[in-house]
Amino acid sequence: MSSFLIISIIIIYFGALIGISIFTSKNADSDAFFVGNRQSPWYLVAFGMIGTSLSGVTFISVPGNVGKFGMAYYQIVLGYIVGYIVIGMVLMPLYYRLNLISIYTYLEQRFGYWSYKTGAFFFLLSRTLGSSLRLYLAANVLQIFLFDTWNVPFGVTVAITILLIWVYTFKGGIKTIIWTDSFQTIFLISSVAICVVLICGRLDLDFSSLISTIMESKYSKTFYFDDINSKLFFPKQFFGGAFLAIAMTGLDQDLMQKNLTCKNIGEAQKNMFWFTIILVFVNLLFLTLGALLYIYSAQKGIPLPASSDDLFPSLALHEFGTFAGIFFLLGIIASSYASADSAMTALTTSFCIDFLNFKDKNEIQKQQQKFRVHIGVSLVFLIIIIIFRELNDRSLIDTVLTVAAYTYGPLLGMYSFGLFTKIKIKDQFVPFICVLSPLLTFIINYYSKTWMNGYEFGYELLILNGLITYLCLLLIQDKKA
Repeated sequence: MSSFLIISIIIIYFGALIGISIFTSKNADSDAFFVGNRQSPWYLVAFGMIGTSLSGVTFISVPGNVGKFGMAYYQIVLGYIVGYIVIGMVLMPLYYRLNLISIYTYLEQRFGYWSYKTGAFFFLLSRTLGSSLRLYLAANVLQIFLFDTWNVPFGVTVAITILLIWVYTFKGGIKTIIWTDSFQTIFLISSVAICVVLICGRLDLDFSSLISTIMESKYSKTFYFDDINSKLFFPKQFFGGAFLAIAMTGLDQDLMQKNLTCKNIGEAQKNMFWFTIILVFVNLLFLTLGALLYIYSAQKGIPLPASSDDLFPSLALHEFGTFAGIFFLLGIIASSYASADSAMTALTTSFCIDFLNFKDKNEIQKQQQKFRVHIGVSLVFLIIIIIFRELNDRSLIDTVLTVAAYTYGPLLGMYSFGLFTKIKIKDQFVPFICVLSPLLTFIINYYSKTWMNGYEFGYELLILNGLITYLCLLLIQDKKA
């Protein structure tokens, strides 16, 4: 693709996002920024959440990892279904009944001040690291395959990227994001579907032969029951996926903030139901694309790149033609920005509500405070991405994403304890427990092979962390209360 074409695509795309922002942010106040005046159509919320959930990491890494693990990732996706049912039937009714803006205010009502601040802090930590580094991965792909050829410094690329996100979210906030994320989800799904169709055309595959070709390949293996010590063992993946969904969606201000913009609990639950169905099929589409990328490379004699993350970008931009390249570019931008824009808004919401006594301010003070915090969050994203770039160690991506098991574990333990017991606790000790629990989890994980006859933890590490938090909370119950 020519430089002029790429620049034109980017300008038109962001022009559309800014246009949507102008339209949706008219007369927007702080209530519109945080909860969209609770008037969002449930079907838009459901569709837009797909783009938020499927970050640039999913867009690039899920197809790439098919070469290593087949379709094992689908075991986690099936676990998501259970997790989303729990969110829709247990957590969302709680949030609507209490009329929450920040979901962590529940912890204050149930336990006290320190539990509330601790829960909000763990969300800020996890989402800031996770979202900024997801954005880094996508920005790095664009830098390597596109902007390096123009000698554009990486810092400039990221700064402009974050500035554009800030421009179309700073006024309308979540009210705008409900619409922009739906717009971006269209391109995310379209880019994957178009590449699947193009590969099928080049390999002369119709729908039935597509299925048979994948099923007969080594990339079709989905379920792993043979080795309990393996990270791919089905129960680990399935139940790990269920609890990941509960923690990283149901206990996450980012995704729950979208649900809280629906008119009532009935529409919010309808949103969660359809979101689950769409997400299951979209992830299957990603895995299908991954298998086809490897099958195509083998049949055409194309050498595989050193990193599996580079397979989809290299084929889309250099092998499949201009049309596929355009939609890949739109897809990677959409997947990255749909995740980053909502994260920036959710972090702004959490910091304002949970740490700055936002509810006690008048509207003018709220607007000024929200503006400053939104700028601060944007700068933090920029700093983290540039630092990570300087470390120049792509393997750290997996490490940082695994941190979610440590940072969401205390939240999982606190909410489980609050919902399933009526025990009062000594609130002042909660911060110490929420630091101790991830530390103990890390030690157990580090020595698991030695202590547990070769056993390796996978995503069930989150469950262990939550369980340790739960048990520790039992030790600080307030018997006088």
